[in-house]
Amino acid sequence: MEGYHSNVMEQARTNDDFRRVVATTEHTQLVVMTLPPGEQIGSEVHTGTDQILIGTDGNGMSVLEGVERPFGRGDAVVVPQGVRHNVVNTGAEPLRLVTVYGPPDHRPGTVHHTRAESERDEADVPPGG
Repeated sequence: MEGYHSNVMEQARTNDDFRRVVATTEHTQLVVMTLPPGEQIGSEVHTGTDQILIGTDGNGMSVLEGVERPFGRGDAVVVPQGVRHNVVNTGAEPLRLVTVYGPPDHRPGTVHHTRAESERDEADVPPGG
């Protein structure tokens, strides 16, 4: 990849997929996500990967090591590797966000239309994983 340029906030606002990988480099990965009302990313811990989540639309809650905080448009959450985390849509509208992984956490070009689909995708491993 030689680089990537886009209006990622607009991509997030028009994305209806649970997860859509939009760019992957050797050291980072850019992803847009949408959580329908009541949906969550799911409590997880990344080993060897940091994650940054940025809210673009909607209302929800971030959970880091059990500590809940409001999460919505303009909010950023930095999740160091090894920290248990989750994002939950607590609103009536979709919660849309941008996330950056370092290093990548999904195979390049991954699209999961739903959370259930992402949980079934055993081939979804980072490059070199």
